[in-house]
Amino acid sequence: MSAHSGPPTVDADGVLADLAELAELTGGPGGARRVCWTAEWVAARDLLRGRLASIGVEDVEIDEAGNLWARLPGEDGSAPALALGSHLDSVPAGGPLDGALGVMAGLGVLRAWAREGHGRPPRDLVLIDFADEEGSRFGRSLFGSSAVAGTLDPAELAGLTDAAGETIAEVLDRCGVDLERAPRAHRRIGSIGSYLELHIEQGPVLDAAGESCSAVSGCAGVERFRLELEGQASHAGTTPMDHRRDAGLAAAEIALAVEGVARAHGGVGTTGSLALEPGVVTAVAGRAELAVDLRHPDSGELGAMLGDVRDAAGRIAAERDCGLAEHPIWSIEPIPFDPALVRAAEAAASRAGGRASAIASGALHDAAEMARRVPVAMVFAASVGGISHAREEDSRDDDLRAAIAAYGALAGAVLTEPPGTD
Repeated sequence: MSAHSGPPTVDADGVLADLAELAELTGGPGGARRVCWTAEWVAARDLLRGRLASIGVEDVEIDEAGNLWARLPGEDGSAPALALGSHLDSVPAGGPLDGALGVMAGLGVLRAWAREGHGRPPRDLVLIDFADEEGSRFGRSLFGSSAVAGTLDPAELAGLTDAAGETIAEVLDRCGVDLERAPRAHRRIGSIGSYLELHIEQGPVLDAAGESCSAVSGCAGVERFRLELEGQASHAGTTPMDHRRDAGLAAAEIALAVEGVARAHGGVGTTGSLALEPGVVTAVAGRAELAVDLRHPDSGELGAMLGDVRDAAGRIAAERDCGLAEHPIWSIEPIPFDPALVRAAEAAASRAGGRASAIASGALHDAAEMARRVPVAMVFAASVGGISHAREEDSRDDDLRAAIAAYGALAGAVLTEPPGTD
C-alpha cells in the first residue's frame, strides 16, 4: 500500500524557479532561443534531464521521433500510465513560457509524487517533452506528438526545407532522428491511459476577464498552405503600369482577402511570410510566395474559409495575369477534448480560483494530436495582453501559481479517481 493519504501538492514556486533558470540559459533580451533541432534546444533538454535525475527519475528515453519520455513508476505498473507533457522548443525570439510551462509543471507533478515519504503514485506517471511542436524551421507543427498519435507521414515532409535550404531529413539526422523511422514512436501510445497538458492561453480571453486559469474544451482546426504566383519581372521605371504582371501586388491582394475571409467566418487567417523575386526596389516582382494559415473551431466553417480563399486567390491571380499554384503544408481538423476530463479540469480550475467553464484554444498544442488516441484535458494560464510567440510574452506569477495548482490537482484526481469518459 502507498504511504500517501492523497495527491501531493505541487510546489509552484519550484516550477517558477525551473522556468527562470531555463530562461536564463536559453533566453535573453532577444527572446527564447529554443528552436527545435538546435544547440539551445539540446541545452534545454539537458537542463530537464538534470532536474529529472535530481528527483530520482532514471527511466528517461528518446523515442524514434525525438520525443523525451521520463517515467516515474507507480504502484500498479500494469495499469495505463497518466502522461503529462508539452514542449521545450520555441519559435525564434519567442517567450519564456510557451511550451516550457507545461514541461516544467509536469516535472513539478513528478517531483511532488517522488518526495521522500510520500509513496509512489497509484500508477505510472510519464512526462513527455515532445519534439518540434512549433514547426518553426519547416512549417510542420506537432511533429513529435503526431508521430506518437500515428498521423505522421514521412512522405509528406520529405521535401520540406528550412530557410538555409537544408532538408528536414538532413537536420533530423544530425539530431539522431531518422525521418522514415519516426512513425515508430506510435508504438508507445498503448501504454498511455490519458494525457494532461498545462499551457499559457496565448490569447486575451482570461486576462481581459481578470481570470487566472481555466480548463480547455478543445483546439481549433488548421489549414496551412503556400501559394506561388508567377508574373513577369520587369524594370520598375520603364514598364507602364498597365503592362505589368506584378506578382507582389497579387500576393498583397490575396493577403487582404485572407483577412476578409477570416473576419466573415468568425475565424482567424494569417499570411505570416511573403517572399518576392527578384526582391529589389528597382524591379517589378516576377514571382511571389506567401504562406497562409487559416483556423476555426468548426470544421464546416474552416472548410468554407479554405474554399473562399482559393476562390479569391484564383480571381486575383487571373486579374493580375499571374500563374497560381497551391502547395499544402499541413492541416488538422478541430479536436474536442474528453468531456469527462474537461469537467474535471473545470472543477480543478474553479477550486484554484480560476474560471469555472472551459474555453476553446485557437492555438495548436500537442494535446490535439494526443486527443486522437487517448482522453485528454488541458489547463490554461492567463497571458498578459494575450501576447505570445514574441519575447514580450508574460504571465503573472499569481496566475501561474493558480494554473499550476489546478493542473496538479487535476493530475492527482485522474491518478486516484479517474473520471469516466463519455
